[in-house]
Amino acid sequence: MPDADLTAELAGLSALAREFFAKEVVPRYEEFAANGEPDRKLYNRAGELGLLCMSIPTEYGGGGGTFAHESVLITEHVKSGDSALQLGVHTGVVPHYLFAYASEENKRKWLPKLASGEYVGAIAMTEPGTGSDLQSIKTKAIREGDEYVITGAKTFISNGAQCDLIIIAAKTNPALGAAGVSLIVAEVSDDTPGFTRGKKLEKIGQKGQDTAELFFDGLRVPAANLLGADEGKGFYQLMEQLPQERLIVGVAGAAVIERALAVTVEYTKNRVMFGKPLFDMQNTRFELAEVATMAQVVRTFVDDALAKHLRGELDVKTAAMIKLFVSEQQTQIVDRCLQLHGGYGYMEEYPIARMFVDGRISRIYGGASEVMKDLIARFL
Repeated sequence: MPDADLTAELAGLSALAREFFAKEVVPRYEEFAANGEPDRKLYNRAGELGLLCMSIPTEYGGGGGTFAHESVLITEHVKSGDSALQLGVHTGVVPHYLFAYASEENKRKWLPKLASGEYVGAIAMTEPGTGSDLQSIKTKAIREGDEYVITGAKTFISNGAQCDLIIIAAKTNPALGAAGVSLIVAEVSDDTPGFTRGKKLEKIGQKGQDTAELFFDGLRVPAANLLGADEGKGFYQLMEQLPQERLIVGVAGAAVIERALAVTVEYTKNRVMFGKPLFDMQNTRFELAEVATMAQVVRTFVDDALAKHLRGELDVKTAAMIKLFVSEQQTQIVDRCLQLHGGYGYMEEYPIARMFVDGRISRIYGGASEVMKDLIARFL
């Protein structure tokens, strides 16, 4: 497709996504926050509009596009102000594990259901005693004939309360460390034997996005649901897919920074203090000049990483740098913008307040900042 055509296609996608979030999602913020989860039907609606699995080939029900399409969706989602739908996981992470490692039969079985919204996807890595140290997970998947029997617990699972398909990181050989980790897919419902959803976890931000505990007590899944041809490849698969997950955090962070700048410029131009707009005060102008400059730096870094990823050149180090730098800048910039709102910045009805609490997790999920620093240092 010529660049001009692709640009026009992405512009059309941007408008479609913006309208979807503005009309069908954002107005229900209070409802989702009260329920601790979004309306499940919105995933179906996103599927109807062709907004899910856009970078998955059409033969598997996807849109046949690239990660550029996913980045447009993520950007419009963030700029809309919604934090209830977890599309980053559902469409940006889970389908790509299946496309890369599932059998052909399972690809054709699972991917169309994620693309249509019939299934909501989740990935279960974190455990109550294990966060970023994935090789120390305790969940076990023991082979019995043509099935795996899974036992263990996971926590902080995005989409955990609503998911129909879960990628579970488990030890197929508990005696080994990273070499004993495998990824296994489970199709689940509330009636699935051996599977229990725990409580929806109450968070300081993203209150409308379901985050839950999951428990496995003899959950049986077909051995064919192993991702990859052999056991023990899960850690490698996670490391191979995490750069895209970290880029997603970067894309979202860049959008948050740009939105924070926009709403703060608007607020300071309309807020009158000491007889003149707050924007006209030197400190305000200097603060916003610095924020605008950093927003441009972040955007340039993210766009460069996105271009590398589209060419298949985004390496582990650069992805870690994106995740570290953007999430840290997001936290600092939103805090500076909130300060310029004064007391109103502490009120939940103002977008900057929601951005402040919703965005704090960015320095933690996808690998905490400290883990990113250690990872980057290994390449020095």
